[in-house]
Amino acid sequence: MICYLLCCFTTAQAEVHEFSLKNGLKLLVKEDHRAPVVVSQVWYKVGSSYEHEGITGISHALEHMMFKGTKKYPAGEFSRIISANGGEENAFTGADYTAYFQTMEKSRLEISFKLEADRMRNLSIVDAEFLKEIKVVQEERRMRTEDNPRAFSHEVAMATAYQTSPYRQPIVGWMADLQSMQSDNLKDWYRQWYAPNNATVVVAGDVIPEDVYKLAKKYFGKLKAEKISPPNSISEVEQYGIKRVVIKRPAEIPHILMAYKIPALRTTLVESAIIEQWEPYALEVLAGVLDGGSSARFASRLVRGKEIASNVGAGYPLTSRLDGLFTLSGTPAQGKTTDELEIAIRQELTDLQNNPVSEQELERVKAQVVSSDIYEKDSVFYQGMILGMLETVGLSWTIVDEYVDRVKAVTAEQVQSVARKYFIDDRLTVAVLEPQAIDRSVRRAANGGQSHGR
Repeated sequence: MICYLLCCFTTAQAEVHEFSLKNGLKLLVKEDHRAPVVVSQVWYKVGSSYEHEGITGISHALEHMMFKGTKKYPAGEFSRIISANGGEENAFTGADYTAYFQTMEKSRLEISFKLEADRMRNLSIVDAEFLKEIKVVQEERRMRTEDNPRAFSHEVAMATAYQTSPYRQPIVGWMADLQSMQSDNLKDWYRQWYAPNNATVVVAGDVIPEDVYKLAKKYFGKLKAEKISPPNSISEVEQYGIKRVVIKRPAEIPHILMAYKIPALRTTLVESAIIEQWEPYALEVLAGVLDGGSSARFASRLVRGKEIASNVGAGYPLTSRLDGLFTLSGTPAQGKTTDELEIAIRQELTDLQNNPVSEQELERVKAQVVSSDIYEKDSVFYQGMILGMLETVGLSWTIVDEYVDRVKAVTAEQVQSVARKYFIDDRLTVAVLEPQAIDRSVRRAANGGQSHGR
């Protein structure tokens, strides 16, 4: 849960240093001298929510191509150099961002900067390499989504819940768009978004901030800025009544996902007259009441108590760029149905709407949010990740300084208030996975021919 990651920062806010280069690049440096390790991350403000129909999946496809070389460093050379210097590297694409990172011994930071600065503006997108890699992306979609009943159901649920929001688009893209994608599309996307004034470089670890700043100026400072046009702000239209969808796929067990439209933290800063700024934090606490460990309500009441679910969970995207969904999903226990599980989940929500949570329960959840697993989760990588994510979605990294106090200030009445306001049918989408018979011979043949992307 994001709350734990945020908590890791609250003890050392003063150790974050912020710099800006003349070309618009932002640099954040977080000192952590416990080990001679440094994590370097480059975050770009672009992801699947920036895309439009016809080119879905292009941000993720470009992430793959970013490892295919530049004129200075041919395909495979980037990864070879990082590995030769004892480092690890990877990347990920989300709805609101694309990020690249390396973990290395502290003296190797310059190598990371040299390589990342080069591919920020000098990527070579060769047709032959693109044609090979887009096939890898298509196979990734088949493997991780189309051949995965629960992932496929989640994709259908998102496309059903959202009518106009770009969050309805899968990060990997629709297969038809991947099949029609051309290398020129990626060249244009790369040129449009991969620029220093659309990026945040985050460095966390055993470093001296001023030294990192000098290195950033040396390698990133000479890069040319690009004219960045903000993405079209397409808000989700109002929903009128519950939405239901049944997904029939070859699967062994049924599954249900219930999704309620809710505001993100960023929205409260823009529409504070409509949405109280405490509401996202109350929703965060509410998620912990339902799904905050073995003593939370779902585990104690639905899994162990009524034995109606084999698993059930809740999720709230506090730090998304656009308004999102509060999701409740689970698998019925053997002999139970998704209808029975939906009724049981609804009963728990009704309880929250009618009865304030006890002070003891509230304190338990707050204690988990604020302090549980701090030392375990206080890794250098995640320290950097939180900084980069908050900056890239349009929130300042400095909000980590107020997060704990905001959570501690949430009252039982506020939890009840958001439950009443947002857990209504006019905000709800229900998606049910209805298992179909599995053809074992087809699955064995498919498994024999799988290829794996990055």
